[in-house]
Amino acid sequence: MIVDGSSPLPLKRRRFTNIDSMESASAKAKLAAAKEKFGREIHVFETEGPSPIQNEVPSTEESDDFYEFTAEDYHQVMATKKEDNYLKTRKTREAEEAARRSRVTKAVIRVRFPDNHTLEVTFHSSETIQCLYDLIMKVISRPDLPFYLYTTPPKKQIKDMTQDIFSAGFIPGAIVYFSYDLPKGDDATAADSAAFLLDEVMSLKGLEVIANAEQAEAVQSAPEPGVGVSTVPFPIAQTSKPSEKKPGRPKWFKM
Repeated sequence: MIVDGSSPLPLKRRRFTNIDSMESASAKAKLAAAKEKFGREIHVFETEGPSPIQNEVPSTEESDDFYEFTAEDYHQVMATKKEDNYLKTRKTREAEEAARRSRVTKAVIRVRFPDNHTLEVTFHSSETIQCLYDLIMKVISRPDLPFYLYTTPPKKQIKDMTQDIFSAGFIPGAIVYFSYDLPKGDDATAADSAAFLLDEVMSLKGLEVIANAEQAEAVQSAPEPGVGVSTVPFPIAQTSKPSEKKPGRPKWFKM
């Protein structure tokens, strides 16, 4: 699974308190309409963090030197591969991969944009990277500009469009980053300062939480076991009194 080098940042999600059924139904309708139009169920979130400052490189994309693959990293990776190849035969590895393919069929892909917004989409493991690019072309505001996706660390541009989601290592989920493929200048600055997603897509932000608010409120309002006054009487332990013995006469005593 491809993840960030640092711990993932929490997502800003709206509190679901005081959300009525009409608002929840409206959110579900908007999500359903978007799914029908784009062919997939998509969700939009906003990640915590400072917004990119104009005329500066977005904070989500570091320079190439930052992701430089050192000689130490290379030797460590090669040593691990040699050990794996020694311990497992080719037939064993193929059997394990086939079993994993049949077991894990879905991947949740999160595409992060420089303006701190995240697009979340679910793909089948057999779908290709081209399917991800085709969806991006539908939801971004400037599909006329060249762009690319990459993963970190180390920074690696995704180029093979024919590779399937499973082979790319995006199982069971991955975080990829979006960037316009423009030379540094006025055009790149203008593109990065504008909205990356369509207004229609941006309007979906946070609707997943609202749509599931009723179910979440029902779970929260349900009494927890052991909370409140119980109507079942507790058994009262009764202490047994010691039996009183009547004074008796010894058998040898005769009147």
